[in-house]
Amino acid sequence: MRALRPVMCWMVMLLSSLLSLSGCTYAAMHKLSLDEQAEFFLYRKVMTPAQERAYLAQATATARTAYLREIGVVQRFQALDPLDRDAVQGGVPRPGMRAEALQFLWGAPYSTAGDAHRSAHWLYLGSSFGLASNGNQYTAGSNCVDVYLVDGQVVGWVDIQCRRRLWGEDR
Repeated sequence: MRALRPVMCWMVMLLSSLLSLSGCTYAAMHKLSLDEQAEFFLYRKVMTPAQERAYLAQATATARTAYLREIGVVQRFQALDPLDRDAVQGGVPRPGMRAEALQFLWGAPYSTAGDAHRSAHWLYLGSSFGLASNGNQYTAGSNCVDVYLVDGQVVGWVDIQCRRRLWGEDR
């Protein structure tokens, strides 16, 4: 039992740190106006965690908007086809959508196979219904979305059972 005390102490400290850091981000996000929250949710899936924290740490709405321009996410979004921007804002992918727009909608894929500019499969964790709000769900769940891309455009996607495929289980 004594040998476990240091391990338990470190685990408690680590868990506390993780909770406090995620709580700070959550609290900072909810201090934003509704328009700023919408802006943050539009761009957050193409931002790194460090960029998210830097955005939320900005003192004013003007500074936050300037920061988004500085890191280029506003320009990337504005460069999307109007139909792709509508799909991203609506939260639903569409056949023909560019790969870049899919990343704004669902984030970076969990894994890829092939070349998105030719023919590729992108695998997302979670269900196609939850990805727009949550992004990839990095857990050992059994739902995945397999997206097929040709010439940089989404051809289609299918929700699949992926526990066996990802985690090597034989069930």
